[in-house]
Order: sequence, then C-alpha cells, then structure tokens
Amino acid sequence: MNISFYGPHTQLNLWEAAFLKHCPQAFFKAWESGDAPADYAIVWRPSMQFFTEQTQLKAVFNLGAGVDAVIKHTNLPATLPIVKLEDAGMAQQMFEYVLYAVLHYFRNMDAYDFQQKNRLWSELPISKTAADFVVGVMGLGNIGQYVAQQLAAYGFTVQGWSRTEKALKGVRTHAGLPALGNFLEQLDAVVLLLPHTPETKHILNQERLAQLKAGAALINVGRGDLLCVPALLEALDANHLRGAFLDVFEVEPLPATSPLWTHPKVRLTPHISASTLIEPSMAQIAQKILRLEAGKPISGIVNPNLGY
Repeated sequence: MNISFYGPHTQLNLWEAAFLKHCPQAFFKAWESGDAPADYAIVWRPSMQFFTEQTQLKAVFNLGAGVDAVIKHTNLPATLPIVKLEDAGMAQQMFEYVLYAVLHYFRNMDAYDFQQKNRLWSELPISKTAADFVVGVMGLGNIGQYVAQQLAAYGFTVQGWSRTEKALKGVRTHAGLPALGNFLEQLDAVVLLLPHTPETKHILNQERLAQLKAGAALINVGRGDLLCVPALLEALDANHLRGAFLDVFEVEPLPATSPLWTHPKVRLTPHISASTLIEPSMAQIAQKILRLEAGKPISGIVNPNLGY
C-alpha cells in the first residue's frame, strides 16, 4: 500500500512515524514529481500537478477540516473520495481560542485596552452574567457543535445557525437563510465557523452585519471570505459593532496595506486558532485507510457539491 504525502515538510519524520505506528505495512513517502502511482494521498494545499500525475488514487485525505484547497481542482475524478479530518484535536483548540475572544468582550477587555492606550483609570461595571451574554455560532459541523456546547457549558447563552436543521443539547438552533436575520439580532457576539462554499461567501455582508444587535462583537475562525471586510470596517467605524476578533482572511498572509492591521477595534492572529496535530490526525487517517482496504465504510467523506 503506497501513501503519497503532500504536506508540511517540517518534521516529516514525525508525520511518517505517526502514520506507520498505526499502519506499519504501508510505504509512506513525501511526494515528488515523477513518483510511482500511490494508493492513497494525504495532502495540504496540493498542486494541480500532484493530481495530474497521481491518477490512480483510491482516496484523498485532507490535513484539515476545510477542503476548499482540494475541491477547487477541476481535474479530480468525480468518483474520487475526498476525506476531511474530523476534529483530530482541533475542536478543543478552537474552543479555547473562541472562549478567549468571547471573554475579551464579555469582560470589557476591549474597553480597558482603549483606557490603557489613553491613560484612563476607570472601573467599568459588570452589567451582565455569562447567562445574559448571548453568543451565536454560525456553522454547526463537528467543530462548531463542540464549540457551541462548550460555550454553553461554560455558562453563556448560546444559539446556533446552520444551513440545515440541527438539534444540540443546551443550544437553541436556527436553520436556513430565512432564519438568519432573527438569529443575528439576538446576539452579543457572533462566531463564524462555516466552511467555504459559494453560498457562504460574504454571508456577513453590509445588510447582515446591520442585523446584528448594536454593540455586538464578531469573531471569525472559519474562512476569511465569510466576511465582507469593507462592510465590517464600516460597521466598526459607525460604532454599530464594538469589535472584531479575526483569525482568517480572504488573502493570507494578510497584506501589509490592509487597514485591519491598525484598526483600533480589530484584534487579529495569523490563522492559528486550531492547528492540525500530528499524532491524532495520522491515527485517524490510518484507521480510515485500513477500513477502506477492508471494504468498510468511513465517515468524513466530503460532498464536493456542498463544499464540505
């Protein structure tokens, strides 16, 4: 069984060792042009050349939950299964990041940051308990569900929105575009965890940002193009939104000319909210490959028409 690895070459020996620990009978090799045909591919942001040469693959495993960098390739056979990572340690990391961002606004750290810059000493009253602070999670896949339920367990009132109906313990859910306005207008903070699809591009545009409760905060850890940045800046400058915590952007690295770098109401990080962990991701992929080899079904297969 030949495994072609098109991924981070840093610590390549660790990726290989983690995979072979669970699938020792395999031949694991970092891809080079001209390689012999592989049975399975493990990829992160693969090139078109990779798929042009590797034409006998049984399945492609993506080193992340977002698969837009794979399904954008038009030369993929329609029958080739594309498999995403299901958590593999990312959900807890994502929750930690989102919790940090939510607490930033819930505990008025944005206001205290302004006070420090302006040498102001003023204690701000805590007017809400966590239960009074409504957090909305847009995107209720595996990671979104985990984040929403962990926020609810922490004590926040949590609502969720997704394309289709979902039922989550402790979380009030909404589904479909007709329900989006009612969902947004109730929130003190909105967390974007949607995938990249044609339908989700700029889903938070000028009209929908205006539907958020005045003084709400925005946290984007999903995909950069979920958010229309000019509309966000307009909402921030008009004081309709109190702030934005951004980890993902339409163009990465974020260009040095972007006004997001210096906007006083924006906090940004370089796409680090959740990283792919070597051991759990390789264990998950190896186990799925073994199931496929045994003729058994696996979870995590992407629907290219939906984009996730």
